[in-house]
Amino acid sequence: MQSVQVVSLAIAFLLGFQVMALGQRGGASDAPAGSAEALPKGVKAICDMSAGDRYKGEDGGLYGGGNNQPPDTHWQAALAESRKIMPLDKAGQPSPDGKIGFISIGFSNTTQEFQKFLQLLKTIPLPPALVVVDGAQGGRDAPMWANNTAPNGPGPWDILMKRLDAAGITPAQVQVVWLKMVLAGPNAYGEFPKHAQVYKDNMVLIVQRIKKTFPNTRIVYLSTRIYGGYANRGNPEPYAYETGFGVRWLILDQIKGNPELNYDATKGEVKAPILLWGPYLWANGTTPRRDGLVWDVSDYQPDRLHPSVTSGREKVARMLLEFLQTNPTARPWFVGKK
Repeated sequence: MQSVQVVSLAIAFLLGFQVMALGQRGGASDAPAGSAEALPKGVKAICDMSAGDRYKGEDGGLYGGGNNQPPDTHWQAALAESRKIMPLDKAGQPSPDGKIGFISIGFSNTTQEFQKFLQLLKTIPLPPALVVVDGAQGGRDAPMWANNTAPNGPGPWDILMKRLDAAGITPAQVQVVWLKMVLAGPNAYGEFPKHAQVYKDNMVLIVQRIKKTFPNTRIVYLSTRIYGGYANRGNPEPYAYETGFGVRWLILDQIKGNPELNYDATKGEVKAPILLWGPYLWANGTTPRRDGLVWDVSDYQPDRLHPSVTSGREKVARMLLEFLQTNPTARPWFVGKK
């Protein structure tokens, strides 16, 4: 029997938006044509790169130096934060009748994939305290989330608050976030590493806002975009790939002790939750990753930008589900087992 409370609010609103922001800065016509050739031949997924591999000066590994696991100190801190995740009442105090809020934040692809994830949750038993809310929104990119702005209507944080209220949870009960973001019109910001740095700078503001808005947030799991080489407008390759380095820089800055990303109260003002990679979603088209992941044209909608209703969204949803079911920082609160 289904034990998790899931929220699928205003599906038409969630999924009806195309990422109209993706071509705004500079316009879609200014973006390079999307194709597999937009990346140098043989480019590996970051998780498949070794310490000796290089992409425009960057080495491999999600955590750098060819490593796909965080340094032990950061890992132990993440495990400690995970142990603090527990049912909380509406005021954020521990309660056996309380809730554990898990939300998504991101753009159109994020909400499409998370909606499929919510469907998968209906088929498996999960802790009754867990409340899962899709907060991602179409047409809302990193600067909009960083500044709570929108080209029309309310800002993304205002919409997110309404969804939490409809789900029956308070900001004090949100404790875990899946964050998958995009930078609209990255070509306008300059070639790598410039656009990836702009992306990272906005992500700093987003994770700070997460902690300020949801003070009991313990962990933010970060993912980047799926392969973008089939797109012919807006946000093709190499941007989908290069965004991954922006995420890596963000996490490594926290590991290195950047005070703007501090999660440890013994080291000063806490400004961010602890940051970890969630599932890394990029693969170089039909070239298999070591784990076999590929992205085929059939995994996309006709615009070749958004994941298809069946296979594309299904792949991401299942990767997220498997990650949460197996990662030691997620199993205790997501599955209810250590």
